[in-house]
Amino acid sequence: MRIAIDAGHGPETAGKRTPDGTLREFHFNSKVAAYARSGFEKYEAVDIKFVHAEDGSRDVPLKERTDKANAWGAGVYISIHANAHGNGWNQAEGIETYVHTRPSTGSLRLAEAVHRQLIRQTGRRDRGVKTANFQVLRETKMPSILVECGFMTNREEAGLLKSDSYRRQCAAAIVAGTAEVYGLKLKPGGGEGVSGFKDVPKDHWAAGAIKKAVEAGIMNGISNEQFGLGQPVTREQLAVILDRLGLLK
Repeated sequence: MRIAIDAGHGPETAGKRTPDGTLREFHFNSKVAAYARSGFEKYEAVDIKFVHAEDGSRDVPLKERTDKANAWGAGVYISIHANAHGNGWNQAEGIETYVHTRPSTGSLRLAEAVHRQLIRQTGRRDRGVKTANFQVLRETKMPSILVECGFMTNREEAGLLKSDSYRRQCAAAIVAGTAEVYGLKLKPGGGEGVSGFKDVPKDHWAAGAIKKAVEAGIMNGISNEQFGLGQPVTREQLAVILDRLGLLK
């Protein structure tokens, strides 16, 4: 399984930063790309190629990025971005995922799975799966998606985009959605995670909290080997959790 990862833009790309200049989009994009690569490397028969300049030395032209993925024979193309609205701070917020205006079935399946995981794992506003005639979606020969993980022009989300834990959340969601669609299998030993759950890597942003919740008897896994990472909590499950916490009289 060949996965091309594209951290959008470069550190010096004009305008791709927060209004106060404290975050450049590439710094978010490239970090999430690195975390996603680490996540994918835990699966069998997966090969990763970055089509951007990992060291940020230049903003690789879009045609060069898509040509590189096509020549390599990538099976999937994932472009990682942070969004913006206007030039100053405003209230636009949330996550959206793009496919081409005439998407393949594979692109739609991947977009829907990754987007669902992004919303579940970050809890941000769901802006939906959308279409656009972006170069990286139009000129790639494989299922391709572009994710916008939050607005740099929203003060709250700008703070999240700077956060290492949020970057790890976004990367974990991208990996989980892709693994779901393509049935990726963890390498032997690669799933020995927190509290015996194969789906909770020890470096996951919520690993410590999950371990505490399980050891305190507040939450269980969906099986002995699966915690159910990324799955929603039902109203009845929430009631049981609240009761175990002693919040119900």
